[in-house]
Parts: sequence; structure tokens; C-alpha cells
Amino acid sequence: MSSTARAGLLSEWARCRWIWNECCARSKKAYAEEEKCGAARLDKMLTEASTANAWLREGSSVQQQQVIRDFAKSRAKALKDIKGRLPQQRRAGMPKCKKKHAADPTLNYTQSGFRLKDGRLHLAGGIVLSVVWSRELPKPPSSVLVCRESLGHWYASFVVATTTEELPATGRDIGIDWGVKETATTTSDIHDLPHAQHGRNAAQRLACYQRRTARRKPKRGQAGSKGYKEAKRQTAKLHKKVARQRQDTGRKWAKRVVRDHDRLAVEDFRPKFLAKSTMAGKAADAAIGVTKQALIHMARKHGRELHLVHPAHTTMDCAQCGARTKHALPLLERTYACTACGAVSPRDKNSARVMLVRAGLNPAGADRVRAAGPPVHGQREPGIPSL
Repeated sequence: MSSTARAGLLSEWARCRWIWNECCARSKKAYAEEEKCGAARLDKMLTEASTANAWLREGSSVQQQQVIRDFAKSRAKALKDIKGRLPQQRRAGMPKCKKKHAADPTLNYTQSGFRLKDGRLHLAGGIVLSVVWSRELPKPPSSVLVCRESLGHWYASFVVATTTEELPATGRDIGIDWGVKETATTTSDIHDLPHAQHGRNAAQRLACYQRRTARRKPKRGQAGSKGYKEAKRQTAKLHKKVARQRQDTGRKWAKRVVRDHDRLAVEDFRPKFLAKSTMAGKAADAAIGVTKQALIHMARKHGRELHLVHPAHTTMDCAQCGARTKHALPLLERTYACTACGAVSPRDKNSARVMLVRAGLNPAGADRVRAAGPPVHGQREPGIPSL
């Protein structure tokens, strides 16, 4: 990016940040006085501020109006979510002011605020960017988000209508169970996803950078030295590398699973509760949430049938006969033995096969799985949302 384009983006961000903070101040005052603070009132505020300040008039009115609309949407969503909260808790979800040195620049342009010409991005206000394209756009974009990440790199994210890329049918089904020892255990042995341990492999270097940052931390009220800023940059760079490694591993595995199977039964597992357990570090390194989102995205992109199965009692049910154990199995017990039919199998493999049965898919379409018998009388299966 040229220095002229960078300076133009930073100047535009300074104006937009001022408008956002002014909206926050007006909204807080209106909330305290129990008055309405809609988009029309904020537009009037912007007109008055532009008339009084020549600095605002130098920027693009298109982007400034977009900031007003984004703030109005954010405030309306916050007001909808705070119903039922205590009075002292209601301000917690409202839009916050953006500090100069804490918030990274983020500029959102709709169709009237940008255009693509000769492979270059032209933004409102005369800002021209030379974009390094990661791939061709399948359709004309409806909006673009220009932002700067913590490492100082600028990105342009385009919003394009989704397209479905059909893959040839395979006639196979697969059940997927999430875990910590293995990130994903499936009914097919060749599609199991082992724990990659990207965070553990980078832990030693990360600890070194963090100690260096702590040693060079300036005293309160003093500016950080070049060594302190460099140590912080190295820490952020390593964090970003590990996050990208996790995303890359999840996407590649999801593409392979979707390519080889027509129907997927996936445990609707939400790993948030693991953050309070003794497995928090290993569960975070497994990146179950990132991998699950990649699998859902790939299934939608390629038109595969995907079922999200409720995770309740999946480790207690037998995939062969449907019987349920009388007590929950401890985590140390990794083998499932059914007392009704005598079936014995690895615990996670049994859970993956239970996903197929609950989703109503044909278990015979998976590897080494027999058709399940009739459900046990009196059992009530949770609902299975289908995408």
C-alpha cells in the first residue's frame, strides 16, 4: 500500500471514529434523559458538525453516513438484548467509544462508496488501493470492509452472494463426534482428525516473547520503548500464526470430509463450557469451534446434507441397540460396553455412530457400522435441526 493511500485511510478513520464517539456521547445523554436517539437525530447532528468543522467536510460524506447507520443498528440490537437486565447492567451492552490507540481502523463501504476498476479498489473520497487478490470474485460485491489488523496489515473483505459448487455424489454417510484427545472422531478411520497441538508447539517461543514484553513494560504514564513495541509485535505475530494454522487444518479436513461424503451427522457441540474445566488449555488448542464452523461452511458451499445432532447422552447410548447406560461414563473410561447387547467399541467411535442413528441416516453407509435396531421403549431423542 502506498503512503498516500495509507494516509488517506487513516484520515478517513479519524473522522469516522470522531463521529462514532459523538454518537456514543449523544446516545448516552439521551438514554439518561429517557429520550429517543434515532438515526434521523444523529443525521442532524452530523449535518451540524460538518457545517461547523471544515475538517469533517474534507472527508467522504458517504462513509460518514454509513457510520451513522452502523451505530444505529448496533444500538438497536443492544436495546433489544438488554430487556430483562437490571438497571445497572443495561449500559454494558451499549456501543462503546473507540479509543485512538486501542481500536484498529475499520471502514465499511456499501455499493455507492466503492468501485473496482482495472484490478484496483477506488473508495469514496478519492482513495485508490492496489489490491493483492487472493482469488477471483465469483459475483459483483455488494460491500467491502477495509480494516487493519493488529500486526499493521491492511485487508479488504468483500461481501458476495453465496454460490453452491456441487460435488459428485458418493453415496456415503459419516458421523462426527468432537473431543479433546482427538479433535474429531468419525465413523471412518481415515477421516479422524488428530489433535494438531499448534499452540503447544509454539508455547516455548510464546513464553519467551511474553517474558521479554514483561521485562520491557514501561512505567505507568510513560511511552513504551522500541524494544517493548517489538516484543509485543512478535507476540501478536505468533498468536496470529497459531490461529491461522488452526484455521488451515480445520478447512483442509472439512474439505476432505465433505468431498468424500454426501450426508454428515455432526455433534452440535459447544465447547464454551470447557473453558472452566481442567481441560481448558488443551480444548482451546484443539480449536473445536473453528473446525466445526469450517465444516458447516464447506457443507453449505458444496450442497451436502448436514445434520446438527444434540449432544445430550451421546456417550451413554449404544449405537447398535439404542440402550442407554444408567450412569454417565467417567472420562478415564475410553471403552464403551453395552450391557444390553454386549457390543464393545471405543467410546468416541460409538458416539460417532450414535450421531448417524439420531440423524436418521443409514448407518450401513458408514464404514464398519451395522444397521441399528429399534429404539428402546420410553427413550426420548432430542430434536435434530437440519441445515
